[in-house]
Amino acid sequence: MLTSAIPDTEAHLHSTFASRYVRDPVPRFKIPEKSMPKDAAYQVIHDELMLDGNPRLNLASFVTTWMEPECDKLMMASINKNYVDMDEYPVTTELQNRCVNMIAHLFNAPVGDEETAVGVGTVGSSEAIMLAGLAFKRKWQHKRKLEGKPYDNPNIVTGANVQVCWEKFARYFEVELKEVRLREGYYIMDVEKAVELVDENTICVAAILGSTLTGEFEDVKLLNDLLMKKNEETGWGTPIHVDAASGGFIAPFVYPDLEWDFRLPLVKSINVSGHKYGLVYAGVGWVVWRNKEDLPDDLVFHINYLGSDQPTFTLNFSKGSSQIIAQYYQFLRLGFEGYKNIMENCMENTRVLKEGIEKTGRFDIVSKDVGVPLVAFTLKDSSKHTVFEISENLRRFGWILPAYTMPADAQHVAVLRAVIREDFSHGLAKRLVSHIEQVLKEMESLPCRLKVVGDDGGVKLHKKSERETQEEIFRYWKRLVDRKRAGVC
Repeated sequence: MLTSAIPDTEAHLHSTFASRYVRDPVPRFKIPEKSMPKDAAYQVIHDELMLDGNPRLNLASFVTTWMEPECDKLMMASINKNYVDMDEYPVTTELQNRCVNMIAHLFNAPVGDEETAVGVGTVGSSEAIMLAGLAFKRKWQHKRKLEGKPYDNPNIVTGANVQVCWEKFARYFEVELKEVRLREGYYIMDVEKAVELVDENTICVAAILGSTLTGEFEDVKLLNDLLMKKNEETGWGTPIHVDAASGGFIAPFVYPDLEWDFRLPLVKSINVSGHKYGLVYAGVGWVVWRNKEDLPDDLVFHINYLGSDQPTFTLNFSKGSSQIIAQYYQFLRLGFEGYKNIMENCMENTRVLKEGIEKTGRFDIVSKDVGVPLVAFTLKDSSKHTVFEISENLRRFGWILPAYTMPADAQHVAVLRAVIREDFSHGLAKRLVSHIEQVLKEMESLPCRLKVVGDDGGVKLHKKSERETQEEIFRYWKRLVDRKRAGVC
């Protein structure tokens, strides 16, 4: 029997690693001239992605990093549906409306003949905040026009601890941002000082339910009471927006008696991130208004070229349906009981981590017991080594534990922060503490990185100036960026 030898050509090679695709440079600036096999394209990209950090060990992020396989299937099945095509995908639209209703109910929105809450799904809390801010600005402008007063100089009052999306809103939509500065030991907005900053041009006061820096809840109840008193005296009618991006799915389940939501009359809108403690992968947020009158009609667009009249109030147009469907899955799957159990587990694992860090005797805890499940802590003695060195050294174990300085006027305080999510277990908390202890022990054997100055034949530690501290922070982040460019975590 005669057999023919098959030519040893690339066309007959089934192993990507035996082909030219693993030795050719990866295209970075121009689309390649020729195609490549699908398995080779997959392998090349897959191998580069291996050098990313592990999302489960990324304690810098509040964003969900694990969902059940059944939900993954639903998301993949709907990944080709454009959420904006409401006429073509009416069931997806109905699921979004159900989510809005459930969130409004969770936040104690009044429902009746005179008041009916309205809301919309967004790509995250950043978009939600932009929409809420625009509604406040437009409503304030309408009021000023009717009163015959200038309407060209709006401002918004926040704490200096707000997330950067508030600064983006102020800059993009030409609103003055009046920030209440922080102070050492108090890292949230002082509501009394916030009310003092309110004037006739203030479109709203933004309160944070779950500060990014320390997880702490701001006192929305006290803010409401003080602002009501000022409104009675001035007639300005200044409202409140609650940025509940992180805390909106914590407070109703862990602190049900805490008054921060639509139970307070001046709270006109609330945003929350579905992709944080709403337990959905990145890409979904929500904003809910107390009633229709709080969302001016002239901000809502109506289109009919997709098949029927469709009202829309978003900054973008097309977006995927998967996260909306995933959010409804979580509401249906977990129910109130399931969310409560998960949030209580997060709080318990936060306690375990906090106690372990305290037992080292080397740190002060700056986060509070009431708030988002996270632990923010600072070194008691930073004369020899810094939190930035600890953060850098923990990366070799796979941990991504951010170090940062506080905003003004507490920028001299540098902290580490560990966010506790659903998939962070008791065992991982114990392991993290052991790795922190190991890093501390190793750092003690290393020479001090602070400047040493000779003094009569001896040495002494020279305390870093603010400029030197900022330069160290810059070098720290530059090293991380350079590593990322080199593909090393």
